[in-house]
Amino acid sequence: MMALVRPNLFFTLQIRLLLLAVAALGLAGCQTGNGNKPVAPTASIFYPPAPEEPRLQFLTSISSENDLGVQGDRFAEFITGVTAPAAQAILKPYGAVLADGKIFVCDTGTRCVDIVDFAQKKIRLFAPRGMGKIGTPINIAVDADGTRYVTDTGRNLILVFAADETYRGAIGDGEHLRPTGVALAANRVYVTDLTGHCVRVYDKATRKQLSTIPANPDADADSEPGKLFMPVNLAIDPQGKIYVSDMGACQVKIYDAEGKHLHTVGGQGDLPGQFVRPKGIAVDHDGRFYVVDAAAQVCQIFDAAGKLLLFFGENDGSPTPLAMPAAVSVDYDNLALFQKYAAPDFVLEYVVLISNQYGDRKIDVYGFGHKK
Repeated sequence: MMALVRPNLFFTLQIRLLLLAVAALGLAGCQTGNGNKPVAPTASIFYPPAPEEPRLQFLTSISSENDLGVQGDRFAEFITGVTAPAAQAILKPYGAVLADGKIFVCDTGTRCVDIVDFAQKKIRLFAPRGMGKIGTPINIAVDADGTRYVTDTGRNLILVFAADETYRGAIGDGEHLRPTGVALAANRVYVTDLTGHCVRVYDKATRKQLSTIPANPDADADSEPGKLFMPVNLAIDPQGKIYVSDMGACQVKIYDAEGKHLHTVGGQGDLPGQFVRPKGIAVDHDGRFYVVDAAAQVCQIFDAAGKLLLFFGENDGSPTPLAMPAAVSVDYDNLALFQKYAAPDFVLEYVVLISNQYGDRKIDVYGFGHKK
């Protein structure tokens, strides 16, 4: 069990907003992804810091092909006089997930899905044409068979692609839905809808809507304790519980597999356990859930009961600060890709991805684990 560490206040909201303004003005030039690798830490970085038992290690960050080991051949350029093409970079990521040895990144800067291929040491842009054209990709979910579901706020659709990248159709009519988050469980697709103030549940096979969470999205908060105001992202645990980050209420709302509201975590504020602008959310197999806050610029980890365990990434002295984080995801299946970054005496249990919309580190990779 992780203990709550460093129970000091976050930066005040006023300072956070100032930092965001500075990021928008001063760091805008960094977001174009010039391929420069951020300065690597000289020693392993753990959370919580010593003397507490370490549970989370910063492993690496990925912003361009240079971070995959691609190096330009300057001698060849000198001999031939031909300049090698610039390394492909991630511009402004939102959702990012690991699947089949690749990271799939919804890039609102390139307006496509960036596919980070570790085997090929390449970042390829998935930008289909025709009916499957991507407008503004926000989040992506990849099914066990490789089917990809991309929420697109530019077209107000959930675009569906097969594992071979052929377009399979869409969910929604392009008018009455503003989809942001997407998650998969069994034969269902769960989508957060900003316009409808709910989570819409669809059948995978027919793509027809089955229900909404809550059942009556228009009910007031007094009669519907699970009411959603601005649901932006969601996650589903192995038991089928649904975790929704409600940016409008500055809360996380948790429902059972049938959509019944169970409890609410957080509230507006800048204290540990509270939120200012909660966005991405992810849950591990033990019920610990991660929430990134784009304004406080931290990631907070809670246990299954909603007790705060740890927060990290804040600018206040952090060696790996977050810069307007948008999404977080956890993955158990691709540990081999990152084991080389782990400290020799640290055993990885799963990896955590966090996307940053500004700064030099676009996709941060952390490892959750324990000392040998």
